Amino acid sequence: MSRAQLTRTGILRMALGGGAADPLLPAEGGGGRRAPFLLRALRIAVVVCLYWFTSIAMVFLNKYLLDSPSLRLDAPLFVTFFQCALTAALCLGLSLGAACGPPCPGLPALRLDPKVSRSVLPLSAVFIGMVTSNNLCLKHVGVAFYNVGRSLTTVFNVLLSYLLLKQTTSLYALLACGVIIGGFWLGVDQEGAEGTLSWTGIFFGILASLCVSLNAIYTKKVLPVVDGSIWRLTFYNNVNACVLFLPLMMLLGEFRTLYHFDKLGNPSFWGIMTLGGVFGFAIGYVTGLQIKFTSPLTHNVSGTAKACAQTVLAVIYFEETKSFLWWTSNLMVLGGSFAYTWVKGLEMRKVQEDPNVKSTERNETGV
Repeated sequence: MSRAQLTRTGILRMALGGGAADPLLPAEGGGGRRAPFLLRALRIAVVVCLYWFTSIAMVFLNKYLLDSPSLRLDAPLFVTFFQCALTAALCLGLSLGAACGPPCPGLPALRLDPKVSRSVLPLSAVFIGMVTSNNLCLKHVGVAFYNVGRSLTTVFNVLLSYLLLKQTTSLYALLACGVIIGGFWLGVDQEGAEGTLSWTGIFFGILASLCVSLNAIYTKKVLPVVDGSIWRLTFYNNVNACVLFLPLMMLLGEFRTLYHFDKLGNPSFWGIMTLGGVFGFAIGYVTGLQIKFTSPLTHNVSGTAKACAQTVLAVIYFEETKSFLWWTSNLMVLGGSFAYTWVKGLEMRKVQEDPNVKSTERNETGV
């Protein structure tokens, strides 16, 4: 996870996983009646397929925008800036639509308050690091290796939970993290053996993993500033990001790159840019749908399986040939991630079922 691409996904996932209601998600059936098994199974299958399609399509679209030989656009910060601007615009549009239609308390009226914006600024700085390093990792590594390149989010979660929150981790969960680290280093070794290793991509992959973990921690701290509204936080976060991106783009010369870009007036280019931004915004919504209709544990398992499918599709699409050890590294990362998710799920269930556990301890286990 992490997922990561996170984009806006990490923020929405945290709120939904913590029990916050999402006004865009359909309400469960009332009256205590449950839908027939076949209908529920079909609904879950549709939601999972929608999540897989949105997430995989977003990665491939971003790879095209960031590193396509036919496009030749060397402006990763601009691509990220545009997606943040589109997300803020979509949040504002949804809010205005809700104001004009039936009342929807979960979608509050959005207006820019400078005081709130300053309070959200520390999170926005981490958020910029997260989305930028994710895109820079994707720019410098192949889609097939992208999952392994930024696979250390779980390891950083454990490390930061201990350093910042003083939370310990069970032996089985640590063993799962060890498998992930082993898979990561084996993948780096195999990329080097095949001559496709990019240390720049590896650096940004590790940085992305760290920023995803920090983003979750800062999100929990900043949410009270926006009255717990995940949509207001998303709006402020992306508006702040847009402002902070401008001097960075100027410093790195991306305005000059855009000035000389020959497709800047091409409608097809802006169509792909808009489509990538819409998918980036939609991933948070479909993530919420999947959690709502399954469970956080099932969502993480689905995300692990999706990463596997994404890797296979990338190898086929780009007509790559990978060694046995390269595939082993991917299986280690996916297996370690699945094992960690399973172990934490069992631990959380055990804590929730124990009536002697204090509520504060329950909350700590769920972080």
